[in-house]
Amino acid sequence: MLTPWRLFLCQMALNIFYHIAKASLCLGGQDIFATVRENSPTGEIIANLGINGDPGASSIRLCLTGENADWFYLEGRTIRLNSSFSRILDREVLGSVLIAALTCYEDNIIRSRYRIMVEILNENDNMPYFLEDTIQPRYISELLTVNSMVFTVKARDGDGDTITYMTDKSTSDASYFRIDLPNSGMVILDKPLDYETKTQLEVVIFAVETTTKEKYSATATITVNVLDGDDQYPQFQPCAPVYEDGDHNICTNPVYSVNITETDEDAVLYFSPGPIHAEDGDKDILTPLVYSILSGDDNGRFTIDSKTGEISLKQRVENRLLMPSFSLRIMAAQVNDPKKYSVATALVHVLSKNRFPPFFNKTVYKGFLIESSSPATLVTTYGNQVLVVQAIDRDFRDGINPKIHYTMQPLTGSNKLYHITQDGIVIARTDRLRAFDRHILEVIATDEESGETAHASVDIEVLQRGQPVPRSPFGEERLFGDMNVGMAGGIAALVLIVAVIVLFLFLWLIKRRRERRDPADRGAVALGKHPNVEASSPISPRHVL
Repeated sequence: MLTPWRLFLCQMALNIFYHIAKASLCLGGQDIFATVRENSPTGEIIANLGINGDPGASSIRLCLTGENADWFYLEGRTIRLNSSFSRILDREVLGSVLIAALTCYEDNIIRSRYRIMVEILNENDNMPYFLEDTIQPRYISELLTVNSMVFTVKARDGDGDTITYMTDKSTSDASYFRIDLPNSGMVILDKPLDYETKTQLEVVIFAVETTTKEKYSATATITVNVLDGDDQYPQFQPCAPVYEDGDHNICTNPVYSVNITETDEDAVLYFSPGPIHAEDGDKDILTPLVYSILSGDDNGRFTIDSKTGEISLKQRVENRLLMPSFSLRIMAAQVNDPKKYSVATALVHVLSKNRFPPFFNKTVYKGFLIESSSPATLVTTYGNQVLVVQAIDRDFRDGINPKIHYTMQPLTGSNKLYHITQDGIVIARTDRLRAFDRHILEVIATDEESGETAHASVDIEVLQRGQPVPRSPFGEERLFGDMNVGMAGGIAALVLIVAVIVLFLFLWLIKRRRERRDPADRGAVALGKHPNVEASSPISPRHVL
């Protein structure tokens, strides 16, 4: 027989067994470790639960809790992804792991709890991009040495892919830059910069994914502004170019010259080309310069203004035969760096005083051309003589000044059709001229020593092929200008015959007029009397004493 104490123990055992049996419905599960790809659609299966009970057919209840629990929902014993069109599973936004917890309730009593850890697998859904502050315009001195770092670019990829950098070698400025370490983004100067050649460069850089099959990339164009550095020497102006390569010019200093006379003294000299002036070769800096005469000042005969470069003659030249010219070496140096300097030559010629200006012995010269396909022909004048347009200078014994320079300007539409030599001979481009063309040109003779000028006009006519050049400017030539010699001779003979006939008729008319006079007149004439004198009566003998 069971005692009350034993009965109590049996009852307790039965209760414990009952609760254990009921609690087993939430058992059988375990912590969940799963993976899911980002951008997966809603309803994607995350994991299946291993608990004993069925939430839909028993008294157990399952509940998702935790930081990322809203990304999951339960469907029976299955955990599914809770995403949507507007709520995409993005690893770059949420991170690489979703963490939640699964709690199992039975009769509203927590029976078990399981951890949920879901790793979001990366998808290559992001393009690389450059950080804006690394691709801004750069300002680099032209004095930066080759192989120096110019700047560094930086790109990022939302997927964390490895990025390499490279320059676009097809661009015009690509030769100035290179990238030695593809993963660094460090741009190196590969070619010297020169502000005087190019003040702005552009480099195109690619950022490319190297660990993906898509190889997504980004492109950035970076402007590099070259700053002027003090690396150029002064240059005297105008600078005569001897070599041109695009924007890069190499030039030489000019030779300045001026003419003076023995009477000049205490005068400022005006050189040609002038004035004497130099500029810093660094156009964006323009460092001030100081001028000096290195040699040739003839013991102070010539002085120079150190700031302006203006040269003055302080003492007159006593004898130009002994000192016909002077050669001055002029130096222009930077004020802040005397080692940067340039030297030019200034020539001073001593001349006798000019008394007579040049002049032409005609105001208008007449020229002729025969229509031709020849590219160049000498212009002739009357008598088919070569036309020479030459000025006279009475300062010279023979009237020929070797320093006379001839130029020609068209007064009518004849630009580039004619050229005048320094001997005064006019050359025409005959192949571009047509018969009956007429051009009037102005010839200017300039005395290069005194600067005096003389002017004359040249009137040029283009004749037909085979038409002779007139022999003189008179009317006869005009009359027969369009005829050949035989025709002109025939016309002259005809005129002579007509003149003889006219003379014969004139004599014949005079003879006929005489024959028609009155007979009394003829008798008076026979008696030797004038026909208008009245005849007196005969003297009677009785009247004679």
